[in-house]
Amino acid sequence: MQLVNPLRFHNLRGDLFGGLTAAIVALPLALAFGVSSGAGAIHGLYGAIFVGLLAALFGGTPSQISGPTGPMTVVMATVFSALIAKNPDVGLAMAFTVVMLGGVFQILFGLLRLGKYITLMPYTVISGFMSGIGVIIILIQIPPLLGYKSSSSVVGALRDLPQFLAHPNFAAVGIGILTLAIVFGAPAKLNRVLPSPLLALVVGTLIATYLLPNANLILIGDIPTGLPKLQLPVFRLDQIKDMLVYGLMLATLGSIDSLLTSLVADNITRTQHDSDRELIGQGIGNLISGLFGGLPGAGATMRTVVNVRAGGQTPLSGIIHGFLLLVIVLGAGKLTESIPQAILAGILIKVGIDIIDWSFLKRAHRISKKAAGIMYGVLFLTVFVDLITAVAVGVFVANLLTVQKLTDWQAGEIQATTIPNEDMRLSHEEKQLLLQAHGRILLFRLGGPMSFGA
Repeated sequence: MQLVNPLRFHNLRGDLFGGLTAAIVALPLALAFGVSSGAGAIHGLYGAIFVGLLAALFGGTPSQISGPTGPMTVVMATVFSALIAKNPDVGLAMAFTVVMLGGVFQILFGLLRLGKYITLMPYTVISGFMSGIGVIIILIQIPPLLGYKSSSSVVGALRDLPQFLAHPNFAAVGIGILTLAIVFGAPAKLNRVLPSPLLALVVGTLIATYLLPNANLILIGDIPTGLPKLQLPVFRLDQIKDMLVYGLMLATLGSIDSLLTSLVADNITRTQHDSDRELIGQGIGNLISGLFGGLPGAGATMRTVVNVRAGGQTPLSGIIHGFLLLVIVLGAGKLTESIPQAILAGILIKVGIDIIDWSFLKRAHRISKKAAGIMYGVLFLTVFVDLITAVAVGVFVANLLTVQKLTDWQAGEIQATTIPNEDMRLSHEEKQLLLQAHGRILLFRLGGPMSFGA
């Protein structure tokens, strides 16, 4: 297997436009995910650069665009909050070490050829935790939409919500509503030329800067320019178990997220991705991203679709996307400092709404109550407990129901005979044995699934 994807220039124009369009879409999302994670906007950009570049170079889905995503950001917000609370001095470095661990796990998944198994997780479980992540994103972005700092947890956001609703910053609310109107209502033709998240970012920032200079809006703030510094791994022996669990959670979620996006890319481009190679590429991207203080990432569905529709077909489009974001960090970081967080909140609320599995919810009344119960249960546990518990409980219950189905579905066919007949396929030796036994042998032939319960 070739380690690095070869760069082909037969589709240079399409890849150039695809990478450019994907970078335009990725910029506001990377900033928003960085702020939402609690690490800061610049760390979202670092993640978009390193994961985007390296997953394109080493991954197994030619047209895929990778970077920070909503699900990965929700997990990282938990990681930052937990580790910084316990380790104020080195918590941030430990969190980026978790990102590196996640990358190592993903590389192992790929080397062990687990790619084809990862997407075999029950659909009801995937639907439940993805929808739960969408709900989390929406809830924790309500405070910044009202003009306050975002909360690190759903419980905190819900606890403070009555106070925020009683005393909102109306300028922030107005900008947030304008952002939502743009990202939901921009015409499709305009969206193809200027993606709605970027349009909302530009319009909202101009209004805040020139029409509302004294509105006391919370801004992104100072963003460093230049290359990021190396973040060496930091471990605490008493917390190594927690760090490994967080890393495994990032790796599993990132792998599912990426491979589901790979399936979308396959469907659009009529190609076939290499799932194990994709996991290795994503793992390398996350490992290096963590080393340079970037957020973890995965295959991003919206950015991938935008890339393909703009003409991107090869890994070159993903590389161009990453380099364009790097140019922005090196030279134009100062331009993003005056962006109000209310705009990013509006963009992320749209992301959260898109993540929710509305197609499942619309047909939930037509499927079995048990399947719907698993989905709703996983959704609830994801929002109010944690992702690990939600997935573990969901998979356990789904497997129990599968065993029950196999038990209920007894042997589908039972045949018994003492003499050869045409209905039973017997070898010549078996037929002779039955004839010689003169009815003293009763032969059973069973068909259908068999289980211990059956």
